[in-house]
Amino acid sequence: MKKGIHPEYHQTKIVCSSCNTEIEVGSTATDLRVDTCSNCHHFYTGKQRFANAAGRIDKFNKKYGIK
Repeated sequence: MKKGIHPEYHQTKIVCSSCNTEIEVGSTATDLRVDTCSNCHHFYTGKQRFANAAGRIDKFNKKYGIK
């Protein structure tokens, strides 16, 4: 390998924005933030959360006066 052209590899933390879990990994990046991780994602936990789409639609229609 040529010297001086490769990025520096070091230990860094991946931080989950949803549950604030920190996972330490090796990477060339300094800070990594993810929206969901295996600790809180419904696919891995087996717990699904359903969004109340009807409530959001009603809220939108009420906000903008749509009948």
